[in-house]
Amino acid sequence: MKKTSTRLADGRELIYYDLRDDVVREAVDRRPLDPVATASEIRRDRLLGDSVAIASHRQGRTYHPPADECPLCPSAGDRLSEIPDSSYDVVVFENRFPSLAGDAGRCEVVCFTPDHAASFADLTPEQAGLVLEAWTDRTAELSHLPSVAQVFCFENRGAEIGVTLGHPHGQIYAYPFVTPRTDLMLRSLAAFKETSGGRNLFDDIVAEEHAGERVVLEGEHWLAFVPHAAHWPYEVHLYPKRRVPDLLGLDEGARAEFPRVYLELLRRFDRVFGEGQPPTPYIAAWHQAPFTALEGHAGINRDDFALHLELFTIRRTSGKLKFLAGSESGMSVFINDVPPEAAAERLREVASS
Repeated sequence: MKKTSTRLADGRELIYYDLRDDVVREAVDRRPLDPVATASEIRRDRLLGDSVAIASHRQGRTYHPPADECPLCPSAGDRLSEIPDSSYDVVVFENRFPSLAGDAGRCEVVCFTPDHAASFADLTPEQAGLVLEAWTDRTAELSHLPSVAQVFCFENRGAEIGVTLGHPHGQIYAYPFVTPRTDLMLRSLAAFKETSGGRNLFDDIVAEEHAGERVVLEGEHWLAFVPHAAHWPYEVHLYPKRRVPDLLGLDEGARAEFPRVYLELLRRFDRVFGEGQPPTPYIAAWHQAPFTALEGHAGINRDDFALHLELFTIRRTSGKLKFLAGSESGMSVFINDVPPEAAAERLREVASS
């Protein structure tokens, strides 16, 4: 992998990740851009104990542009985009309309491929491996920023999810706090360690799922399963078999096998509702240990956390979405219409031949 860092016309950082070492990146951003002005603010909800990002500048972000005006495609002639060069393998750049900025964190965009009509599932294993390297590198770099407590790499795919740019891409959020979902995991982890004589909750869950009926896909280094209490109609958790706290901890064997396993999962998601259906909308979310001290979670450390990816869709059946209504949105109590065992069986049925 070759990494080349440059700056866009408004001062934002852009980084090319290339498969070949002999690629030269010298293209300059020729757009007449003003410096980015953001109004991101973190407000603490004293009643619930969580944080909310207020980012009014995002109201003006690019919204479903036509393909020939896509800001994530390479620049071509006089059609100038966020990527100055005429081609790329993988690109990461600071979001022009970030939810988090400055002391409130940082947001980055990850472009998986220059092919506007593709998706992550269309990547070759070599390309998918390069995305993994980019995620890992950005996790390492962002963890050194003084305002960053946790790094979250994720992809939203599909208009139903709320994606405003159709080009295959993901994002990286560097939060200035530990997210509520991670905090809940840490609390459960600490409580279990105390009451179980020192056992690790992640290890117990993975062992139980490995021995059960909800395994979807298994490799030498990775295990994918539908969790016992899945919140979403089709939800898969992907764990490395050797527990590590973050992407940086993956060994060479896990890195080499990841593209095959992950691409197969994504392709099954696109087949799960049958032939002729539109691409399955999904969220793919990497859960990594925070980089700050784990205050309030006595007895545990970063190495107790288990890196894993959660992949889920809001589509519950052909032509129907799972909406978060009263119970889910109002009280955070999910109601799942698809039994996890049935979801796992279906995801095994649609395996590549």
